[in-house]
This record gives sequence, structure tokens and C-alpha cells, in this order.
Amino acid sequence: MSIDLIVPVPPVVAQLEAQFAELGAFAPSGLASGLPSGLPSGLPSPSDPFSVLLDAASEPALTSASTGADLTTTSVEPQLVSLASSSPSSGTDALATDPVAPGALAPVGAPATPSGSAIVSEASKFLGVPYVWGGSSPSGFDCSGLVQYVFAQLGVELPRGSVDQSEVGIPVASLAEAQPGDLLFFEPGQNGAPPGEPGHVGIYVGNGQMIDAPETGETVQVQPVPCRPLCIRRVDVPVNGTTVVAATSASVQMGTISVPAQYAGLVEQASAKSGTPAPLLAAILYNESRFQPDVVSSAGAEGIAQFMPATAAANGVDPFDPSSAIPGAAEMLVQFHAAFGSWTDAIAAYAAGGGAVEAAGGVPQDGSTPAYVAKALAEAGMAPGS
Repeated sequence: MSIDLIVPVPPVVAQLEAQFAELGAFAPSGLASGLPSGLPSGLPSPSDPFSVLLDAASEPALTSASTGADLTTTSVEPQLVSLASSSPSSGTDALATDPVAPGALAPVGAPATPSGSAIVSEASKFLGVPYVWGGSSPSGFDCSGLVQYVFAQLGVELPRGSVDQSEVGIPVASLAEAQPGDLLFFEPGQNGAPPGEPGHVGIYVGNGQMIDAPETGETVQVQPVPCRPLCIRRVDVPVNGTTVVAATSASVQMGTISVPAQYAGLVEQASAKSGTPAPLLAAILYNESRFQPDVVSSAGAEGIAQFMPATAAANGVDPFDPSSAIPGAAEMLVQFHAAFGSWTDAIAAYAAGGGAVEAAGGVPQDGSTPAYVAKALAEAGMAPGS
């Protein structure tokens, strides 16, 4: 006697199918070879990418059925992945992050625009290309090399590195408002960069998924967004075939930092009230969050000024409200300046904590603090020891 098994389709697969059907972005010959490793073996070759996704999600149910398990209790809920931490010396752009609960970051988001569809379609051509540290051609890509190359094929000249790429285009407030083709930036792995440094970038394809070049040993692939992005930028591509240089959004220059216009007034007001130099405050906000008001770091620091929750509560600051967090950061810096006698030590205290500065008798020389302090001083146009 034969029994026909009906395996439920996970909701995220149906959402993805609808999204990509609208985009028409992925050629069947490209995606099947470029999906992440670990798909079930022995399955027939799919005629479209969603056969791959469906077969992968259904495999646990089929396996359970073959061993006599009750199908009604078999879970086929897809899992979101977490990229492993690693250092640049090992050749990786991998993120330092914890796994995300299934479905926690899978909003439908905004529909694709013609520009976004073109970006996703172009990126999909390179699925399966191996990750190569420093690579920027179809023989091998790292994360920012892939993004730069994709946009170049569409007539937009982007900077090479993810840090500089995170400053072009216009900001997007959250993943829920992201459109296919938007650039998603994440904190790096254990590479000694200051908190808030965008060390990894991927191209959003909708429904909580992105295309990226993740790390050594992997290939360009479609995978779930692993955590809340550090920032999101939208860079439109031209429709007339011309080449353009991507421009930054409207901003006000403070030191070497371009402060987004919507925050420039808050920075200037907080500086005038507290006595913290505006270029220094701008440098701190830039290094902490790239002026993203809703970012949460892997360590749990929150908002545009990256307050830890306990510190924010103790100082009466709403870390996710720039009108509260920016003055709060200015007041904290001026208090550290009064306590330690220099802006150099105040920056170090902001980064590493007042206790660490007190214990070290100045800037702690371990970890990323010395580089953070030097970078902030340079960006503010201030001499070391100021």
C-alpha cells in the first residue's frame, strides 16, 4: 500500500517565492549552484530556485516519515543562520553575532523598484563565486568587492571598502522599510575595529534575505539576514546607461565628519550647552553608530550614541531618541573631561569606561581603545593629549 505524504510549505518559502517572482531576478542555472552548502543530498535537480528551498525545508519531514515518525509533530520551520566570528588575517568578513530567532527578521518590506530589481538581478549572476579576501572580480569576491563590482556593472562607482560604502546614498531607517537592492551593513568580527564599524555588507533581496560573500571557504550566496543591520543605505542605479559616482546624503561638515543634516542641529546645540567640541561629539557618534538611531551592537549598546542600557537609565537618557541620546553623550564626555583632565582620556573613558581609564592612569593600552581614541581625535581635528 502506498501513502501520499503532504508536506506543508513553510510561510517564509511562500513569501520568498512571491517576492522573487515579482522581481524575476534569479536565473535557475545560477541560484541552484550558488545556494549555501548543506542542502539535502539525493534530491532531484530543481527547475527553479524555490524547488531547492522547498526541498531543503521539507527534508526533515521526509526523513521522519521514512523512520515512521508522526508527520504532524515534525517541524519544518526554517532557521536563520549566524555567521561565525573571525579575524581579517584569516580572510573573512564574518560577523560577530548571536543566532536570531526564526522569523524575527523576516519582514515583507517595501516592494522592489526598477533600480532595486536591477541590483538584485545583477548580484544573482555571481551566486556560487568563491569568497576571496580582497577579491573584487568574478574570479573571487569579498563582501565589499562584490557590492562594488555589482554597482559598477550598473553604472555606479562605489568606494571599495564597506566603511566608505556605508556613507553613500540615503539612509533607510530599518529592515522593515528596506527595499530589494538596499545595502545592509553589519559590525565586523573580532578584527579590533571600534564598535559601530561596518565591516560586512550584503545586498538585500527582500523578506529577510540577502546576497553576500560571507567568508573564506564559502561562496556568494543567498542567506537570511543574521541580525539587526548596523545601518542600511539605498543607492539608486541610473536607467539611461550613464556612469555616476554615488553621492552622500545631505550633511554638515564637522571636522572630517559629515553629520547628517537631521542631526547637525542637535550636535551643535549639545555642544553649545555642554562645552564638548562639536567636531569631537560628531566623531564619537560617527564611530559609535554611523548616526543610526536604532542600532544595537553585539555587546548590547543601544542607539546613536551606543549607551549601555544601565548607563542610559542611570543618566535619564533614552538611547533610541537622538534628541535625548546626543545631549546625553555630550554631557558624559564633558564629565569625563572634568574627571580626567583631557579630551583624550574622556574619549577613552567613553569607549572603555571610566574605571578602565582610572586603573590605567590614562588611555588603556589593550584592545581597540588606543586606535579608537586616535581616530576620534584625528577626525575632530584635535591633537593627541588634548
